[in-house]
Amino acid sequence: MFPEKMNPLRARRLGIDTHHEPNIYLRSDSSVCKSEGFNSLTRVLVSTEQNHMIATLNIVTGDLIDEGEIGLSESAWEKLKLIGHESIWLSHPRPVHSLSHVRSKVYGHKLNEEQFSEIINDIVDERYADVYLAAFITACGDDKLDDEEITSLTRAMINAGSTIDWGLDQVLDKHCVGGLPGNRTTPIVVSILTAAGLTIPKTSSRAITSPAGTADTMETLTDVSLTLDQMREVVHSEGGCLAWGGSVRLSPADDLLIQVERALDIDSEGQLIASVLSKKVAAGATHVLIDIPVGPTAKVRDDEAADKLANSFKRVADNLGVTLAIVKTDGTQPVGEGIGPALEARDIVRVLKCDEQAPQDLLNRAVYLAGAMLDLSGKVSPGEGEKLARELVTTGKAWEKFVAICQAQGAFKEPPIAHYRYEMLAEKDGTLATVDNRILAKVAKLAGAPADAAAGVDLHVKVGDQIKRGQPMLTIHAEHIGELNYAVDYLQSHLQILTFGE
Repeated sequence: MFPEKMNPLRARRLGIDTHHEPNIYLRSDSSVCKSEGFNSLTRVLVSTEQNHMIATLNIVTGDLIDEGEIGLSESAWEKLKLIGHESIWLSHPRPVHSLSHVRSKVYGHKLNEEQFSEIINDIVDERYADVYLAAFITACGDDKLDDEEITSLTRAMINAGSTIDWGLDQVLDKHCVGGLPGNRTTPIVVSILTAAGLTIPKTSSRAITSPAGTADTMETLTDVSLTLDQMREVVHSEGGCLAWGGSVRLSPADDLLIQVERALDIDSEGQLIASVLSKKVAAGATHVLIDIPVGPTAKVRDDEAADKLANSFKRVADNLGVTLAIVKTDGTQPVGEGIGPALEARDIVRVLKCDEQAPQDLLNRAVYLAGAMLDLSGKVSPGEGEKLARELVTTGKAWEKFVAICQAQGAFKEPPIAHYRYEMLAEKDGTLATVDNRILAKVAKLAGAPADAAAGVDLHVKVGDQIKRGQPMLTIHAEHIGELNYAVDYLQSHLQILTFGE
């Protein structure tokens, strides 16, 4: 398997966190570097007797590693499944030919399905460094993909991973395009629909540019990292699940792209559609509802942009044979009270338990969306879905189903509580006129969300509320004092986050 002339290197775990991208480290005087012509940041094929991967090489000039050793980051160590000081061989990987397609797209050329498939397959095989992923994401951003290309990209993402066939004529799913803090309706909707006897195997992504994704929020309540077999068991027993899509390899390229999109703070329209629909089709969905919040500081700013996105969604869904319904919802202010994984989980539990502290706007929005999906399913007479949805919440049946799903996924647990808080008080009387969604989300992220599950923001007021001087407006939650101070500093320099009218 390995050339006789190539002497193995001894593996050494350095404990360096390089996120998802594997990195290796060699001494500057390494004979391997000289003989193979390796330079810093070279992409290298790294092999053991059992496993292999492609990693980025870093050159060490000090005494971090000894002669004859190769240092590995945490990501590299885990990918190779190393235990001790195993032997490692290095060589040049084969050229990544699909990068020529990325360059073609950079220059504005249209790609076909075969070209997208080559790119996505190389991404899934982890042959793309982050810089290549960033180039692909940027080349496809800013409306640079037409509907035919989006369809081709979606199919390529579906074919590169696992798919599920539930053997049913109808399988439901939903997605919100995002940009609205606290809009955590999905767990409530899944509970309502499964309580109504429908099937909705919900897989969700983690946050891209927001303080929390559905998977981040649900992880504070139950296990979301299910295998494909575990997901099947939960759905067969309860009619639905609330799982992280990355753990079941449904459209695995999407999870790799999301990590770089998060770093770039980019969530382009074409890749958004491909991301959403690839996950839905791979999960076996036949009927999908898309929620598009519209507001001046939401992801989708106005009705014209919403209609453009909706039309593109519909055309791609038609190409894929998916029945799609789209609703535009109010995106002018956050939904619920909590913004951040644990705080949003608390709101979900309060709504489903019909707690008197439950945020009514979250309840009403979830009931509306669940009603639209009941109408889409044909389970009820047209227009009767919302009535049934509300009844399933008020009778406690949705709460019972939610707990059953959590227990089937491993456990039902209480979300964590942050150690540090800062309360912002109103400095004058007035009527709350606007809330800036983007600044609010930034404050929650600076406080540590979603990485710190208990971090985030509680928004205590709504647009139109009469505010009294000294009244609590919002509370920042943080697990560490440094993050709290960082978020407070940002908040105090962006007081336009809340504006008052006469």
